[in-house]
Amino acid sequence: MDRKIWGFFGGLCAAWLCCAAPPAWAFPTKPVRIVIGFPAGGPLDLHARLLADRLQAVLGQPVLIDYKSGAGGTVGAQEVMKAAPDGHTLMLANTGVMVINPALYSRLPYATLRDFVPVARTAMQPLALLVNPSLPVRNLSELVTYARARPGQINYGSAGNGGISHLVPEMFKSATGLFMVHIPYRGSAPAFTDLMANQVQFMAESVPQAAAYHKQGKVRVLAVTSRERSPALPDVPTVMQSGIQSFEVVGFYGFLAPAGTPKEAVQVLSDAFKTVLSQPEVRNRMTDQGADPAFLGAADFARFLAEEMPRWAQTVQQSGARLD
Repeated sequence: MDRKIWGFFGGLCAAWLCCAAPPAWAFPTKPVRIVIGFPAGGPLDLHARLLADRLQAVLGQPVLIDYKSGAGGTVGAQEVMKAAPDGHTLMLANTGVMVINPALYSRLPYATLRDFVPVARTAMQPLALLVNPSLPVRNLSELVTYARARPGQINYGSAGNGGISHLVPEMFKSATGLFMVHIPYRGSAPAFTDLMANQVQFMAESVPQAAAYHKQGKVRVLAVTSRERSPALPDVPTVMQSGIQSFEVVGFYGFLAPAGTPKEAVQVLSDAFKTVLSQPEVRNRMTDQGADPAFLGAADFARFLAEEMPRWAQTVQQSGARLD
């Protein structure tokens, strides 16, 4: 056969192979696993369930939730840290796992910005500052005056040493110069029960629970720690509106992948979370759960974490909390 004809057919074959060959890189190619370092049924679980189905539709692959609870989220973090860095395993973590634990534990087996790559921040979670209603104070300014006249006589409860419900009141004490006594509990529920029984007089608690009991008159919410007022408590001012300048302290939720995960996979995942969080139904349900939709992409989330870590480390140091 003529050499030109062979060349023609050869060119056709090459073109066909180029068109038929799969793309050099595709993601995701299998189910995406979200690891949570806490038991099912908690706030992180609710957040994951809210996002998972919609994320599945955007990514075109099943999204599975895997619970690896223990050691304040450390067990789950180690699970993800050791996973294949291909974007198919993610960690959903909160403020404690990402920025408080590194300052709280001297022998923590992971470093947030070394062993993980931030993918997306998905929510911010303000807290409510509340008191037992028998306390003769109606706002935060009156509480400061009352407590300042009674150093060491006001007790505040928390869900345990080093958690956000411990550290936010410590930030409040630092900002106001107050001396209040910390009473740690084994979880939020017993602390909240003792607040209603006036065994402790002050507490920082999640907005949904605080709002429900505030409306029943069982506690009195004085302020919320976010920059803007909470939709669940529209008549309650922020701490900054109450006269304590620059006091904005909120917990947050975010997704991270193992260090070394390809940038392309991180970008696909980040874009998927952005798409899901733009859906009105998701935003409304998230607010009902007590978290404010607050998307940050991978690069912005990394910068956010780098700024938050020294802030919380300073608070842990001032509180004297240490766990090992």
